[in-house]
Parts: sequence; C-alpha cells; structure tokens
Amino acid sequence: MKKWSAAGIHLFLISVSIICLFPFAWMLIGMTNSSADVLKGKFSPGSELSANIAKLMDVVNLGSAFWNSTIIALIGTAATLVLSSMAGYGFEIYRSRGKDRLFGLLMLSMMMPFAAIMIPLFRLFSKMSLLNSPAGVILPTITTAFMIFFFMQNTKSFPRELLQAGRVDGLGEWSLFARVYVPNMKPTYAAAAIITFMNYWNNFLWPLIALQSQDKKTLPLVVSSLASGYSPDYGVIMVAVVITTIPTLLIFFILQKQFVQGMLGSVK
Repeated sequence: MKKWSAAGIHLFLISVSIICLFPFAWMLIGMTNSSADVLKGKFSPGSELSANIAKLMDVVNLGSAFWNSTIIALIGTAATLVLSSMAGYGFEIYRSRGKDRLFGLLMLSMMMPFAAIMIPLFRLFSKMSLLNSPAGVILPTITTAFMIFFFMQNTKSFPRELLQAGRVDGLGEWSLFARVYVPNMKPTYAAAAIITFMNYWNNFLWPLIALQSQDKKTLPLVVSSLASGYSPDYGVIMVAVVITTIPTLLIFFILQKQFVQGMLGSVK
C-alpha cells in the first residue's frame, strides 16, 4: 500500500510539474518558429530564432525598454526594502498607545483596489511634474501594507536579546537596526527582494498611465504593444516574453534558498 501511495503522489507531482512547465516550454519553442507555425500549434523547434530577434530589434527599442525596467525595478526594490523593513521593525519592536490603531488603518488600505486611486494619483503626480519618469512609477508603491506586514511578522521571531546586548554595548537605535537587525534578517530581505522585484518588473497598469513617451516605456509595455497590432507576429512576441522573463528567473534562482527561509520566518 505504501508503494502505491508513494507512486500516486509522485505521479500527481509529475503531472502538476508538467502543467506548470508547459507554458515555458511553449514560449521557448515558439520563439524559434514563425508566427504561422505558432498559430498552427507547432510544438517542435524551428529555424526562425535569428529572424525573430532581428524583427524584434527593428520594431522596438528593446535596449531602452530593458534599461528602463532595470532602473525602476532595482531602485524601487532597494527603496521598498529599506522603508518597509524600518516600518515593520518599528511596529514590532517599539510600543506606543496608537500603534495598533495605525497598523489597523494600514491593513485596511490593502482592501482598496489600485484602480480606485489611479485618477487621484495621476492628477497629483501631474501637478508635481513626476509623470513620465522612474520616480513617478516607483513612488506610489515604494511602501505597501503587505510588505510592512511581512517584515513585522518576521520580526516577531527576531531574538530581543541581541538588541539588548547591543544597547549594553552602547549602540544607538540606528546602529542596532543597521548592524544587528539587518544582518540577521537576510532570509527575510531575500524573500522580500524577490517579491518586490517581480512586482516592479511586471508592473503594467500604472506605468501604462504614468509613462507617456516611447523612450520611457518598460518591457511589459513593449510586449503589450507588440501584441496589440492588427496582425501580431507571435514568434517575435515569444522572443520578447523570454527576454522579459529571464531577469526574474535569475533573481529567483540566485535567492531561492533564502526565499524559502524568509517565507517561513527564519532568522539566520
């Protein structure tokens, strides 16, 4: 019975893995085929890869879009990690009378859909002359209730004895955060970095509104423009999608061990 049970579990896991990996396999094979072959459902490698790459380079300024996405994702991720970790640390470590009420209001903000605040944000950023710039894309999501909550929950497992020992050694509050808290929370920062980087990299709706010139477009906007034509070239689209996917895959594979530890709330 145990052997049949183990075989059933492995069969189920293999089936789920195939289902999850099939879109990636289709994407990789599709980038080597022509648009007609992709539409026909051809599931074997072709010889159109170089032609598709050349067409993509002719149609869009891929280098500029890649650079814009990289700048927004890296700066946004760094700023979010710093501010969100400071907020989560403060909410958990320090005690005050109105802290719980403030945190409750912060949690309520998660229930508000982004579409409900797009128009006020657009008018505000327009008056501040921040549209069509990386700052205009980063600032609305530089801190989120979820990320503050994530750091706060992970800080619950942080040993307070380390902070007390640091205070005995004469460290100030900023030094405690930078030299004691941050080094011991590397798995949490790694998990938060992956989540935040992917959110910035794949962000579509607000950049679509805030970035108005072609030289400021990010990769998701470029891929969307390729698919919105009268007769889209699906081979070219597949190439663009693969290029867009590579950075997030690299970030995840580099930090995957820390990601699992961070999601479990581990403190190293």
